[in-house]
Amino acid sequence: MNFVKAMDNLPFILKLILALPGLDIVWGIYRLVKGVAKKNLFLTIVGILWIIPGAVICWVVDLITVIINDRPTVFVD
Repeated sequence: MNFVKAMDNLPFILKLILALPGLDIVWGIYRLVKGVAKKNLFLTIVGILWIIPGAVICWVVDLITVIINDRPTVFVD
């Protein structure tokens, strides 16, 4: 859970940079780790799926949600 807390405490500009294409894989890993830590199967699957297509398609969702909510969409808290 330390990785999740560290990612949550990043400065806004760094979160924004990590939401750019190619770097968005980090947010997929974030979802995966958070899902495993919370024992949430749905979030774990979303994290796994977000790693591959996240770098190509899903980065737009992360970019918008980081701008609006100051964190990427995790779908489940």
